[in-house]
Amino acid sequence: MFEKILIANRGEIALRIHRACRELGIKTVAIHSTADSDAMHVRLADESVCIGPPAPRQSYLNMHAILTAATITGAEAIHPGVGFLAENADFAQMVRDHGLVFIGPDPEHIRIMGDKITAKHAVTELGIPTVPGSPGPITSDDQAMEIANQIGYPVLIKAAAGGGGKGMKVAQNDDELRAALPIARSEAKAFFNNDAVFMEKYLGRPRHIELQILGDGQGNVIHMGERDCSLQRRHQKLVEEAPSPALNAEEREKIGKIALDAMRALNYASAGTLEFLYEDGEFYFIEMNTRLQVEHPVSEFITGIDLVREQIRIAAGGKLGIRQEDIRFNGAAIEVRVNAESPFTFLPSPGRVTDYHAPGGPGVRVDSHLYSGYKIPPNYDSLVSKLIVHGKTRNEAMMRLRRALEEYVIGGIETTIPLAQEIIADNDFIVGDYTIHWLEKFLAKRDGGNGGH
Repeated sequence: MFEKILIANRGEIALRIHRACRELGIKTVAIHSTADSDAMHVRLADESVCIGPPAPRQSYLNMHAILTAATITGAEAIHPGVGFLAENADFAQMVRDHGLVFIGPDPEHIRIMGDKITAKHAVTELGIPTVPGSPGPITSDDQAMEIANQIGYPVLIKAAAGGGGKGMKVAQNDDELRAALPIARSEAKAFFNNDAVFMEKYLGRPRHIELQILGDGQGNVIHMGERDCSLQRRHQKLVEEAPSPALNAEEREKIGKIALDAMRALNYASAGTLEFLYEDGEFYFIEMNTRLQVEHPVSEFITGIDLVREQIRIAAGGKLGIRQEDIRFNGAAIEVRVNAESPFTFLPSPGRVTDYHAPGGPGVRVDSHLYSGYKIPPNYDSLVSKLIVHGKTRNEAMMRLRRALEEYVIGGIETTIPLAQEIIADNDFIVGDYTIHWLEKFLAKRDGGNGGH
C-alpha cells in the first residue's frame, strides 16, 4: 500500500479523497492555487504545496507543477479526482513516466474513451449498443444531410472531443442542420481545440442511465448498479438517484451483463462509468467516463462499497475483494448537487460563507468543503456541496431528503437548495416519471410563472 498520495484536485472531491486516504493510514499532499490556500483539504492534509495563481491553466491544469510537487514531497501516487486532469491521458502517462502511480485507468483506455467517436467504435466492437448516427466525424454538409435522412430527424450534432453540452445542437430538418453545423464546429473548436463533430439520432424521451464499473486490471470486474441522472439543466446534472425508478429487474440484469462482458474484454482497471440513453426498453451508449463521478456516493450507499478506497487499493496492485454475486443492492439513495448559484438566474454566487450548518441524522451524508467563514473563490466550478440520503425504500429516501434540505443552512451566498426543494416536491419526481428534457421544461414553466426570473 502507498505511504503518501498527492491529491491533484480541489473542493469537496479533494476532501473526499483525503478522508479515504486517512482511513487507509496513508499520508496526503494537498496542492492548491493561491485562491484555495484556506481550503478545508489544504488545512487537513499532512503537507500542502501552492502550485500557482487562481487561473486553472496556471495551477490545477499545470502538469509540470503538479509533478514537481509530487516529487519534492515524496508522494508515490497521484489521485486526480474529477475534472481538471482526471481524464487527461497525457497526464496519466507523464505520471507513470516519472515513476509515480496514476490512481486511475490505463492511459490508453483514457485516450480511447476520451474521444466520443473512437469510444463509439470501441464499444460497438465490445458488443455495447450505440445510438444510430454517423460512423465518424461529419466531413461535409451533404454527408450530414444524407445520414440525417437515413436515420430520420430530429438529429443531434455533438463535439467529438467534448462534453457538458458544448458544441451540441439539435436539428429538426435539412435547413436547421445546415445552419447548425458551422455553429457546432465553432463551439467545439473554441472549447476543445478540435472542431470535429458527429451526429446521432435525437431521442425524444430518454432517461440518462449510467452504470458504475470497478475493475482491477487482473480480469476481475464488477458493476455497482445503475444511477439515474436524467434531471439535468443544459446537460449538467442536478439530481441523481440509484436505483433508477424506470428500470425493471430484467433490464437491470441485461445492461449489467453487457457492461461486465465489455469491461472484462477491455481488461479495465479502476473506477469507470458507462453512460447510456434509455428509451422504450433499449439502452444506447453515449460515453464512458474513465474516472470517479461526482455522483459516486449514491452507488456507495446502496452497495456499501467505498469506491475511492477501492481505486487506491487497485492502483497499489490489489485485486478486487468482492465478486458480482456477492453484491447486495440495499434500498435507495438520492444525491442533490448544491451549487453556489442563484436558484432562478443560475448566475454564480461566490463569496464568504457567513453561516454553515450541515444536516445530519440517519441515512444522511454531506460531502462539502464549506465551513463558516470560508470564502468561495470565483475562479472555479460552482459546486460547493453534495447532499446524499439513503433509505430502505425510495419513498423513505425522498422524505429524508426533504427533511435534510430543510435543515441545511448556507448563509452569505445564494445556493440552489431552493430549486432542489421545488424539484423533489413535484409530482413527476415523486412518482419517478421524468426524462432528460424534464427539468428544462419545469424551469421554463416555473420562470414563466415567476415574472421571468
